[in-house]
Parts: sequence; C-alpha cells; structure tokens
Amino acid sequence: MALLGIALLLLAAYFLGSIPSGYLICRWVVNIDVRTVGSKNIGATNVARSLGLIWGFLVLVMDMAKGALPVVVALSIWPGGTGRDALIVALVALAAFFGHLSSVFLRFRGGKGVAIAFGISIVLIPKAALASFVIFLVVTWIWRYVSLGSLTALLTLPAWAALTGYNFIYLGLTSVFALFVVIRHASNIRALLQGKERKI
Repeated sequence: MALLGIALLLLAAYFLGSIPSGYLICRWVVNIDVRTVGSKNIGATNVARSLGLIWGFLVLVMDMAKGALPVVVALSIWPGGTGRDALIVALVALAAFFGHLSSVFLRFRGGKGVAIAFGISIVLIPKAALASFVIFLVVTWIWRYVSLGSLTALLTLPAWAALTGYNFIYLGLTSVFALFVVIRHASNIRALLQGKERKI
C-alpha cells in the first residue's frame, strides 16, 4: 500500500480510537457528562459505578473493539508479523491508542487506555494478553482495586510479550502502553499510596 494509504489508515485508526464510548453512553442513557461524576473518567469502571455494570461492560467492549478493529484491518493488509509489516501494524495500533487518550471529540482529552490497549493486544499478541488478563483478575480479586489490577496487568504485558515470543516491535508497543497507562493513573497511584483509592 502506498504511503497515502498508510496515512489514511492511521488517520482512520486515530478517529476510531477517539470515539468516546463512555461519554456517549452516559449522554444517551441519562444525559449526564460522565466527566463530572465519580472519578470523572470516561472509562468503563466509572460508567459502571455511575450507571450500573451492564453499561460499564458495554463501554468496556466498545473501547476494546475500537482498538481491535483497526489492528484486524492492518493485519489483513500486512500479515507478515515482522519487519516493515509489524512496524506498520504497531503504528496503526498506536494511532488508535492515542486517539483514545487524546480524543479529537473531547478537545484532546480522553480515557486512561487500559481497555483499548487490551483490545489491541487480544488481536496482536493473544497469548500475552491472556496472561495479563489473568494477572488483572488475580490482583483485582485479592486487593479489590480495579486500578491496581489494571496497572499490574499493563506493566507486566511487555514481559509476557517477550516471554511468549512475539516480535520485538510489539514488545516496544506494549511498553508504550504501559508507560502511558501509568501516567494516566497518576492520581490512582497517589490514592493507593494514601489508602484512599476506592475498592470494588
């Protein structure tokens, strides 16, 4: 595909990632701005606490899907899994990821990136994604903090990607995910350290 085609796909991935699922669901269901309630985040956890588990689960699925879909398309065009193919697929994944973090529809603000990173990883590095999901479940179950489970899962994702034999480009991709998820969870980390984080 020509450079113009790649650029258009990157732009499409960014715009798809930018769709603020949690914001739209809350506007549609109860006509509230989810950024003004609870943790003020647009993600699934805050929606679940504000509207209920069903709506939170719907937002989770939507956020995962908007990361997975452009990667599926990219893999259908560049299926090699190494070299240039892997790099282009990783760039498409990053475009969707940063669309979620800095949504053009929300004046370049957005979510924390956990669900979309996981949606991308399920398609791109499924064995590593499964291992990280197990970590999320165990940590969240034991300590009852979704934020702690999410952070642990994303921080261990690069290690799982390496251990399960995926391309080093995808290892770099998951490291970017981990870095920005930590940055976006700065307030949660402070609350955890102060014993003020909200449990499930």
